[in-house]
Amino acid sequence: MLKDLSVQEFVAETASDSPAPGGGSVSALGAAQAAALLGMVANLTIKSKKYEAVHEEMKPLAAELKALEEKFVEFIDKDANSFNGVMAAFKLPKETEEEKQQRSAKIQEEYKNAANVPFTVGMETLKLIDYAEKLVEKGNLNAITDVGVGVLNIKLAVTGAFYNVKINLGSIKDEVYVKETKEKMAKALEEVEKRTAPILEKVEAEIN
Repeated sequence: MLKDLSVQEFVAETASDSPAPGGGSVSALGAAQAAALLGMVANLTIKSKKYEAVHEEMKPLAAELKALEEKFVEFIDKDANSFNGVMAAFKLPKETEEEKQQRSAKIQEEYKNAANVPFTVGMETLKLIDYAEKLVEKGNLNAITDVGVGVLNIKLAVTGAFYNVKINLGSIKDEVYVKETKEKMAKALEEVEKRTAPILEKVEAEIN
């Protein structure tokens, strides 16, 4: 499984002529890295006596971020495997008219499944902004750049995941599904830009 590879092995596998891991898995990894960095800031805040006043507030954040980190790590492989169903559907028999119809329906179903995995990654990644907003205000200032890098990973994860949704939408004939999914993604991307900008501005203000 991809999640069990070393960093060096994962990078080498990404660079190989294998179709996976690709942009979707890397986007899921970006989300996991964002959660991990934000979790680190929460833990460093808990560890510091200087921030004792917010220790109790930070403890549940650290636990929740750990759970999200693990969830996104699982999506690294889920994304890599999500297109397998599409490829299998294309291999279904198409000798009779009934077989052709069944094959076509299955292909459409699997394209939706392939789109839903990165869509879920992108939407779930939005949750991390809540934590970044709290940590940039109350977290250990010595680690504020880690909040910033975490936020950059959030932007990467959402945008990258949605790229993988969009490429699948081009093969989906359900116009209502396509329209609704595009609208949800557009709204999510607007939210990402609107909410991450002030966080990054605060990071910049602290380090410049």
